[in-house]
Amino acid sequence: MSRAPAGGPTGVHTTRSADGTRIAYDRAGDGPPVVLAVGAFCDRHRVDPLAALLAREHTVLWYDRRGRGDSDPATAGPDAAGREIEDLAAVVAEAGPGAALYGHSSGAVLALAAAARGVPVSRVVAYEPPWALDDTVGDPTLEPRVRAALADDRLDDAVRLFIAGGTEPLPFEGTPVWAGMRALAPTLAFEFAVVGPTGLPPWLADIAVPVLVVEGGESEAWAKATAAAVAGTIPGAGHRILAGQEHGVDHEAIAPVIAGFLTG
Repeated sequence: MSRAPAGGPTGVHTTRSADGTRIAYDRAGDGPPVVLAVGAFCDRHRVDPLAALLAREHTVLWYDRRGRGDSDPATAGPDAAGREIEDLAAVVAEAGPGAALYGHSSGAVLALAAAARGVPVSRVVAYEPPWALDDTVGDPTLEPRVRAALADDRLDDAVRLFIAGGTEPLPFEGTPVWAGMRALAPTLAFEFAVVGPTGLPPWLADIAVPVLVVEGGESEAWAKATAAAVAGTIPGAGHRILAGQEHGVDHEAIAPVIAGFLTG
């Protein structure tokens, strides 16, 4: 582990992934370690409030996935998902023995994949991993259309497609939120690589650590069906419905669930 170079953000830590990519992360608190992995259109600052809540009882590390925030730029190559798992493994190594994982959305997929691949983690909390169980949920043309928009540097269209499936302008364009999503549009190629094709991956059955799969009580039906299916596929996994929550779960709602499972 090293500090960021001179002129970089104060207090940012860095580590190197297996392929040499520099991964930036923050660290806070004291206690059993937990690493937080974010989903699409997020850098590590999206979970700053969650990290602060968990740091009351845990050592928390939360990081920028490659191509985001203060981590190195990256191109989604043939094994983009594998590279992202290696990035998470590098942060887990910085956290130390017994580290647990919390992942949201595609970050949940990464957390589960890391556990299946044998990254030494103690437990995993996965909030709504976004697998499509069958072709009635996903649009098979979405990925090539988003990738084409990215290849043509049509970042606005890439974001519109990923969110709404079309290229019509969205109501919140021109806001700071839109600007942030547009800046992270190139990382959508990693999102498709990480989540993979339709259906649950067979490696879920290989996970041998305790897992809690969480869904929002107000989430879309497909997300709830996926959460239940994931929990039913992982040996011994728990399944919890968080009342009143949607895919964008409140930090104050999920923090005690994470803390309770990690110390239970």
